[in-house]
Amino acid sequence: RSLSACEGALLVVDAAQGVQAQTLANVYLALDQNLEILPVLNKVDLPNADPERITKQIEDIIGLPMDNAQLVSAKTGLGVDDLLEAIVKYIPPPKELINEPLRALVFDSWFNNYQGTVVLVRVVSGRIVVGEKIKFFHTGKHYEVLQVGVFTPRPVLQNSLETGEVGFVIAGIKEIRDAKIGDTITDAENPAKEILPGFREIKPIVFCGIYTIQPNQYEVLKDSLEKLRLNDSAFQFEPETSQALGFGFRCGFLGLLHMEIVQERLEREYNLELISTSPTVAYKVYLTDGSVVTMDNPSKMPAEGRIDHLEEPYINATIHVPTEFVGNVIGLCEERRGIQKKIDYVTPERVMLHYELPFPEIMFDFYDKLKSFTKGYASVDYELMDFRPSNLVKLNVLINGDPVDALSIIVHREKSYYRGRALVTKLREIIPRQQYEVALQATIGTKIIARETVKALRKDVIAKCYGGDITRKRKLLEKQKEGKKRMKQVGHIEIPQEAFLAVLKIE
Repeated sequence: RSLSACEGALLVVDAAQGVQAQTLANVYLALDQNLEILPVLNKVDLPNADPERITKQIEDIIGLPMDNAQLVSAKTGLGVDDLLEAIVKYIPPPKELINEPLRALVFDSWFNNYQGTVVLVRVVSGRIVVGEKIKFFHTGKHYEVLQVGVFTPRPVLQNSLETGEVGFVIAGIKEIRDAKIGDTITDAENPAKEILPGFREIKPIVFCGIYTIQPNQYEVLKDSLEKLRLNDSAFQFEPETSQALGFGFRCGFLGLLHMEIVQERLEREYNLELISTSPTVAYKVYLTDGSVVTMDNPSKMPAEGRIDHLEEPYINATIHVPTEFVGNVIGLCEERRGIQKKIDYVTPERVMLHYELPFPEIMFDFYDKLKSFTKGYASVDYELMDFRPSNLVKLNVLINGDPVDALSIIVHREKSYYRGRALVTKLREIIPRQQYEVALQATIGTKIIARETVKALRKDVIAKCYGGDITRKRKLLEKQKEGKKRMKQVGHIEIPQEAFLAVLKIE
């Protein structure tokens, strides 16, 4: 988003670590925008910094000329003055389009309790003047400009924002969803004919259920989610009910990191004790009647007889890894149903692997395993590609014959037996023993593929019988058995929070 608002970009590379997967991903984004790229080697004050080696690495991997590369240390301030001069010298100025109709790119926004939504814009042509009416292209809504200004870095009010300037606009916008990132602002009276390119509707790709441990905190959770959404237009949620967990919310996120940040903020800022179900992605379900539904909650999956086939999202992953660990990483990707596209030996010490992977396969412990297999030296970057047909099934967990919807997961059929066996084994260790036996079963449809039993706590009822007829002992044991049976019919099993985390931690 920010790259769309620039003429140039600084490519900051660690002078000790060198090029990472994310470095490449961002360079290619900048090149797609036709930006002038100024290379910067940071942390040159470190004892293990090697600017010459990293300079050659950038030339070899990215193909960027390093004649105007800047050596800096953000920590000590070394080379920062020269860098500022280089920005003025090498980054081109904005084009002068002052006489054309107003077009301004929205590249960020946040909510202010007193002013409503504050929109950060880059004016590409024309000017934004206080008091004039503006229009958002994609929502079609009109607003009067109340304030405009720039950051220096403090906000400084101005009467107008001119062509080429980056600044903020306050126009009494009530909801952050009305100022979509990537939208074009134009003059309501004299609108531009063409919008600025690059607008994409932000859609969540990772979903999970969030519930409170204390049922009386439901309203607090709802208010907290509403407040978070004010400053995060990408975050979505809707109410849902689970038989196992009660009332909660189905939440959508941009990725796993986004999900972790939201959960952390809910717990820290609002003092909530939460249970979250295992994260999942959106699948496309093709039904036998020819219709297609998008499904992001395994418990809402249609009956097996109605499903023709399922499609799952695939990603294009770029993995940077030291040469000595290539075999380990290839093995990990193959285990996760990866399709190898290319291997680039960029230097004698570094290899770049290109893989197409099913997105659900990297959701749980892929990053942990990758770091473990490479002693922390690997880095990965990915982008979503498309949906592809896969042999997927819904794995249910039954506790004493009752399905627990929050423990349902969607898995590849080849891995379903292993995942089901591992899950019920893990649950057997976690669920506390009761006065009666607890049966744990993993099922696909009506077929039971794995079973474990949590043994009952039992009292030795024949301890007081020292001798005598065996029928006396048998009578006491039968009486105990009947009691356990009645208890099992009316008993309610408390499922601890660790049980829901067990879905994520199957080795």
